[in-house]
Amino acid sequence: MNRILFILLFVPILAVAQESEPLSVGVKGFVDTYHALRSGADHEWMSSRSRVRGELTLSKGGAGAFISANMVYNSLLKERSGLQVREAYMWCGNDRWDLRAGRQIITWGVADGLRVTDIISPMDYSEFLAQDYDDIRIPVNGLRLRYMRDRWNLEVVAVPVASFFELPVDDANPWSVAPRDMGVPVVMDMGAEPLRKFENMEFGARLSMFLSGVDFSLSALRTWNKMPVFSTTFDGTNLVATGQYRRMTMLGADVSLPLGQFVVRGEAAQYFDEAQTPASGLDIPRSGSLNALLGIDWYAGNDWNVSAQYSYKFIEDYSALMSGQEHTHMGTLRISKSLLNNTLSLQSFAYMDLTDGGIYNRFTADYALNDQMHVMLGYDLFHADKGMFRMYADNSEWWLKLKYSF
Repeated sequence: MNRILFILLFVPILAVAQESEPLSVGVKGFVDTYHALRSGADHEWMSSRSRVRGELTLSKGGAGAFISANMVYNSLLKERSGLQVREAYMWCGNDRWDLRAGRQIITWGVADGLRVTDIISPMDYSEFLAQDYDDIRIPVNGLRLRYMRDRWNLEVVAVPVASFFELPVDDANPWSVAPRDMGVPVVMDMGAEPLRKFENMEFGARLSMFLSGVDFSLSALRTWNKMPVFSTTFDGTNLVATGQYRRMTMLGADVSLPLGQFVVRGEAAQYFDEAQTPASGLDIPRSGSLNALLGIDWYAGNDWNVSAQYSYKFIEDYSALMSGQEHTHMGTLRISKSLLNNTLSLQSFAYMDLTDGGIYNRFTADYALNDQMHVMLGYDLFHADKGMFRMYADNSEWWLKLKYSF
């Protein structure tokens, strides 16, 4: 089966590459170092990592390849040091269609930092959201075929082996998701991922329309819950939390509407048969859920940008078998301003837990010494008495990042 798939994928690519155009080679990347210090009384180091990112692009005629890799040294999380291949795929196509095969990041929807229809590529929460959002996305090994016309595009994706969220469970990691206030020791087990079988593959499609004054898309995806749902049992000494994964289907839509200085964005998705967090000791319940988002971007002039979003999740057929909340509300607010001939960029980006009252706000000052060298200083503020940010309430931190691009 794998040999047949290889032939079907790469024979067309090799055929296109026989064209007489010369081989084009592009190399770029960056070096960065990031260090974060807890602002509390103990002044514990929260992060200390450096990396070299390299990106290689090869193209000839209507075909090519792209590879992106990181060489990382993480002095706190030693297991995350080493060579990490980020993306590696081959492509072929023209102005009407293109095929991309390999390790790649696939994004859908119009949301900023929130997930409604954008659920193909999972997330790396090894440092929660205290990373650049592009670094949090995890690539998937898959195929993406696009057919493009002037006013519409059709995208079809297939992921033979699904990828899932990376969650830290080691108590030595300050971003661990293991509960700390349960009264008994907690053992976290990420659980067994679905078997690597043909019937467990992910597949879906997205139809995008580009009309006068409005863009919108319709999407469908057969997938899994990428974030594990934990079932808990007590073994007499420890509370054992085991991750579970279940099949689900998503039907979604998104829209983007420019109105002068404003852009209004919206997304909605129905998750069918989604796995829900069970009450302690019970099996995983399944239920549909409605997920919606409304956002507005204001380009106010003088290099001011303001963006606000509100998202809502409703679990259908809610019951006592579920430990999650029936209604969940989340908001984001981004405010940015460029100064000093665009050499200094100031930004505040906040996630607001509107259900339980918590907040995570990242303040950033980014100064460009020149076109290649940037110095970034910031502060991550966590405040919560309950809800999703409660476990990180003591993780407010100062951070410094230096980046050189080549």
